[in-house]
Amino acid sequence: MANVAQWVQGARPRTLPNSIAPVLAGWGAAAALGAGSQWARALLALVVALALQVGVNYANDYSDGIRGTDALRVGPMRLVGSGVAAPAAVRTAALASFAVAAVAGLTLIALAGQWWLLVVGAACLAGAWYYTGGSRPYGYVGLGELAVFVFFGLVAVLGTEYVVGGRITLTGGFAAVAVGAMSAAVLVANNLRDIPTDAATAKRTLAVRLGDHRTRLLFTALVAVPFAVTLGLAVSRWAALAALLALVFAVPALRRVRSGATGPELICVLRDTGLALLVWAAATAAALAFTSG
Repeated sequence: MANVAQWVQGARPRTLPNSIAPVLAGWGAAAALGAGSQWARALLALVVALALQVGVNYANDYSDGIRGTDALRVGPMRLVGSGVAAPAAVRTAALASFAVAAVAGLTLIALAGQWWLLVVGAACLAGAWYYTGGSRPYGYVGLGELAVFVFFGLVAVLGTEYVVGGRITLTGGFAAVAVGAMSAAVLVANNLRDIPTDAATAKRTLAVRLGDHRTRLLFTALVAVPFAVTLGLAVSRWAALAALLALVFAVPALRRVRSGATGPELICVLRDTGLALLVWAAATAAALAFTSG
């Protein structure tokens, strides 16, 4: 039976910047509209994002584990694949996390009075489960990065801006693209590391389809997107240049990927890319919230 530390590791806390960053960016865009004091809505959005992230991590652990695709894994420990937790227990943990996200989401929708967002919430839950779950998981056919861009970028950032600020803006759209690109870069790094094992288990991720060299080029392009957005935002808000601090983490990640690092050597790239995303989102949110355009 897994202990507490193993359950925490199975939740993959290093991925949490992917769920915190879009809420920060969305709140910043809403704050630029004068709605930054809607803390209750922002915090509920954060609970939704975090619970969905933990839920999808446990769901992936469960689905990959029962398929046997984690048997040769070189990344962090998996609960089912390593045999320290029963598949049913991990599935229950995933469903419990999704339930927390659903309750927080329903509360947020009620506060906003926008019941059509139930459709968006249902799509998020379905996307989280069917990434590696079901009979035809879309993560196994190379659509994972697209889903991350949509759900962690467009949906999470613009959804937060909408429920907090009441509308969607072009600034929020740029922030959504930036966050979505960097979030997708985290998954690209993960799948770059796993190309040999995924190929061996018929898991046709985008990295497997593109091959090693083109996957490294894709990672480079995705990481560059937020900094291009920063330069654009700085035209009207010079304080947005503070987001360039994220280069402290992005540059080492890029160097390692571009140098040809493989296997476990790429684990720190996931960490550094996630931290770059978090710093970028926090700095950009502060610039949007506390400076005038």
